Amino acid sequence: MRAIKNWFFTAVLALIATAAYSQGTVSGTVIDGDLNQPLPGANVTLKGTSVGTSADFDGKFTLNVSQNSGTLVITYIGFIRKEVAFTLSGGKANVGRITLQPDAQELEGVVVTGIMDVARDRQTPVAVSTIKATEIQEKLGSQEFPEILKSTPSVYTTKQGGGFGDSRINIRGFDQRNTAVMINGMPINDMENGWVYWSNWAGLSDVTSAMQVQRGLGSSKLAISSVGGTINVITKSADKKEGGSVSTSVGNDNYLKMMTSYNTGLMDNGLSVSALMSRTAGDGYVDGTAFEGYNYFLAIGYNPNDKHSLQLMTTGAPQWHHQRSFAPSLNDYINFNDGVNPDRKYNADWGYLDGKEFSMVRNFYHKPVASLNWDWNISDKSILSTVIYASWGRGGGTGEIGTIQGRRSYDSRLKTENGLVDLELIRAYNTGQTVVDANGAVLTRTMTNGMYVNTGNGDRTAANGITRRASMNSHNWYGLVANMSNKLSESLKFDFGVDLRTYEGLHYRRVNDRLGADVYMDNDNINQPNRMLYETYTASPYWWVFGNPDDEEKIDYHNDGQVRWSGIFGQLEYSKDNLSAFVQFSGSNQGFKRLEYFIRPTAERESDWENILGGNIKGGANYNIDDNHNVFFNAGFYSKQPIFDGVFINFDNIVNPNLVNEKILGLEAGYGFRSNYFNANVNLYRTSWKDRFESRSVTQTDGQGNELFRGVANYSGIEQVHMGVEIDAVARPSEFFTLEGMLSIGNWEYKGNVLGDVFDEDQQFVGQSELILEGVKVGDAAQFTTRLAAIVEPVERLKFDASWYYANNLYASYNVFDFRDLNSDGKPDNDGFLLKLPSYSLFDAGMSYKMLVGKDKEKSVNFRINVNNIADETYISEARSNRAPDADSSRNWNGINRANQVYFGWGRTWNFSLRYNF
Repeated sequence: MRAIKNWFFTAVLALIATAAYSQGTVSGTVIDGDLNQPLPGANVTLKGTSVGTSADFDGKFTLNVSQNSGTLVITYIGFIRKEVAFTLSGGKANVGRITLQPDAQELEGVVVTGIMDVARDRQTPVAVSTIKATEIQEKLGSQEFPEILKSTPSVYTTKQGGGFGDSRINIRGFDQRNTAVMINGMPINDMENGWVYWSNWAGLSDVTSAMQVQRGLGSSKLAISSVGGTINVITKSADKKEGGSVSTSVGNDNYLKMMTSYNTGLMDNGLSVSALMSRTAGDGYVDGTAFEGYNYFLAIGYNPNDKHSLQLMTTGAPQWHHQRSFAPSLNDYINFNDGVNPDRKYNADWGYLDGKEFSMVRNFYHKPVASLNWDWNISDKSILSTVIYASWGRGGGTGEIGTIQGRRSYDSRLKTENGLVDLELIRAYNTGQTVVDANGAVLTRTMTNGMYVNTGNGDRTAANGITRRASMNSHNWYGLVANMSNKLSESLKFDFGVDLRTYEGLHYRRVNDRLGADVYMDNDNINQPNRMLYETYTASPYWWVFGNPDDEEKIDYHNDGQVRWSGIFGQLEYSKDNLSAFVQFSGSNQGFKRLEYFIRPTAERESDWENILGGNIKGGANYNIDDNHNVFFNAGFYSKQPIFDGVFINFDNIVNPNLVNEKILGLEAGYGFRSNYFNANVNLYRTSWKDRFESRSVTQTDGQGNELFRGVANYSGIEQVHMGVEIDAVARPSEFFTLEGMLSIGNWEYKGNVLGDVFDEDQQFVGQSELILEGVKVGDAAQFTTRLAAIVEPVERLKFDASWYYANNLYASYNVFDFRDLNSDGKPDNDGFLLKLPSYSLFDAGMSYKMLVGKDKEKSVNFRINVNNIADETYISEARSNRAPDADSSRNWNGINRANQVYFGWGRTWNFSLRYNF
């Protein structure tokens, strides 16, 4: 009997131990309570432990637990923290849909598994800011997509010329070529020059679920151009709650946007579909910048079982827009207004033809992107995430080519009294009529073989007649990124993957409008000289992008650029208790090849492949001192391959003789504070960017002006050092009042002078030329910015917000060649002058209201009004030249030489939107 009791007691203890240490899983889906869509990257942790996971692209999560019951803690940036209890049954529990409600106070971070590298607050040791979809929908209005980021420290955005989609962004003083942009883990920076053309992505604001800016080298595992930072955009997924929305927006200058979307939700067959379509059009704030753009988005999801999840997405934004692509001088802004005050809307690139707006500079493009994301849960410890993507870009931009007896279209002699291009005069001349220019000169032209023949700029003596040409910049781009994530232990995870890309850029010009002439003659192709071309091509975006550009007649130049990219990457991540750390490495081989069709004989058309190795290594650690305080640091080194034009120079197949990788060294440290009522971040950074290359023709003289030598100078080893401090904070003293603040102070300068080797036309070394750059401030972005914003919600779902933004220490966008020492006196030829623009302040405000409708109040009608630059401040957002003030003060405006070419920021603008969610 005693043996039986002992056996029974032992069995009970074994069962209790087994139950206590058994493994189980808790699953669910995290949903945005405002938009009823998934929250990818939401943090899910087991309360009282360090065990946690993150919601995937569709908001779903699975957490391994070692207890039968407990509480999950769910957090996400900008949403109220939520706790959900669970109890296992059969080793599993599904807590269903967990809805998080927006909360502007919350600054909990996000992390996204798989291909996307989005940082987690108080864990990933990088400086980061995250903006969710509701903020984009409310505050962007008729602004450009990058402008929503101006609330972020060290970010400077401008509209440049002010055309639709022509905005640009700088992070920590680095331009878009050195800022990586990722969409769902796909790199989208141009593979030849690194640029991002936002007009090609005008529809992103409609389909973004969240956007995160990682300043500095960031946490991306890929070898990407993240010198200044990385912008991660997460788009909507197919697997969302059934429903849709219809919206319209109106604004100044006949701005009109209409959009509709619908989601099927997850159907019984495992499929889900999300679709969106929109149209945007208007006259443009700047004169002569009318535009029209469309956006489409289609996502199809399929979950055949618990192991596999697939998401097929395609999106595109075909558009055309007129531009102000060349910055007018302050003289023109003033003289073509009242002679005293500048007309901020003045644009010198357009005029009227047959009584209609006609711009010499018109951009048109369509860049559809298709991707297939596949997540394979191989086991509880291993996940393979893959994205296969393709992009086909078709389009370009128009401009003038040719002259009227030496006069280009922008010549003042071919302007109307209002400073517009006299298109009627140009067409009259092209058709053989006698015309009189603005200076009273009588102009006539003669026929060639019974025709009025327009020509280009290549043969200056024969150039006659002005044509609107289109510079085409099309491409075919295919890529694959795959990442294998392996959980080595409860605290250690290892990722390894590949990044493969192939790119072909197609560059040429074609005739768009002969403006009345009979034919265009091209003499730039040495293989087919004196071609008479009668064909003209539209300047509207292609909806069908799979046509063959080889069939088009080409003028002026024609070349292709090919880039092959193969890379590997890895990351080891540690997280236990209050400490998290990571180390990453990546390596890539970029192969460059150039094909020249015009200026080289057919037998010499193709260059050899030029292969260049590069990569990076970076790491960092975060330590949570307690529930309120954390500190982090990170460091990284990046060996970055030159852009395509840095490999092949002089617009030919000539390989740069000084071909070296650029070297970037980044250091960063940060402190964070979190509480129920106040959150703040402080970051310190230093980034060194060296071994840059520039090339320019020079004529070197001695101190008496005697020529020493002339040729092409290759300046290698140019270095910039960017240092600064960033602070951002959010305070919520009450439930209806939130205060946000941001401050960034930068010190961005060139370091050291640079000697360039000069080679004559026979490629013989003849001497050296120096750039005097030590201590010269980096231009084109404000080095001091601050912002203060308040949000008041007096009653539920009614919000008022206002913000003040201030920018200072903004220097002109100059060329480093302004600081050459060509007279050998040890000083820059411009006496070291650097144009500093006046500081400026902007006040914005808005109001929104969400009205619940429907039987169960599950539908809503949303109203929003924005007013930007309420005070209508006149300010210069960027300068494209660097001229010192004139001794005659009447030739200056606010202390700035009126000969300087500048862009003004927009004055007061407004927009109103109405959205119905069902």
